[in-house]
Amino acid sequence: MNADDLALLVRAVPNYPKPGIMFRDVTTLFADPVGMKRTVELLADPFADSGIDVVAGIDARGFILGGAMAMTLGTGFVAVRKKGKLPAAVIGEDYALEYGTDRLELHQDAISDGARVLLVDDLIATGGTALAAVRLVERLGGSVAAAAFVIDLPDLGGAAALRDKGVSVTSLMYFEGE
Repeated sequence: MNADDLALLVRAVPNYPKPGIMFRDVTTLFADPVGMKRTVELLADPFADSGIDVVAGIDARGFILGGAMAMTLGTGFVAVRKKGKLPAAVIGEDYALEYGTDRLELHQDAISDGARVLLVDDLIATGGTALAAVRLVERLGGSVAAAAFVIDLPDLGGAAALRDKGVSVTSLMYFEGE
């Protein structure tokens, strides 16, 4: 199965969460055992010998991918959560979505000073969420060596914004005009 085959397993949901948004639902991809396994393999493969210290998965689908990728790469995993979900002392970053605003948090002790971090999520759109996660990692003394996404919506500019910040971006599939 290649990325084109995997794209066929992604469900398009029009007008969700609000009118005019075409939501790309990866739960159908994750529900397919071959699709899920192949997605993790294709996302993790470029980082096999890259010196990544930890995988940071963004709430919530980034947890599914990030945990599996951390196991594949032999690294630890940290959860970048939405506000109020982590039990210990946290730092936070506000960010804008294409359809609202939110806040991400990370435990203060989640990233070791100098750690090379692989940031993982299911989709990159405007980049607000990913850029907030990058800022959190950097505030704790780590560096985001790369970011990996199943889906890129290139017309919304998020991957380009990450690249402008010096973060290498890998995506498996692209949906134009979203």
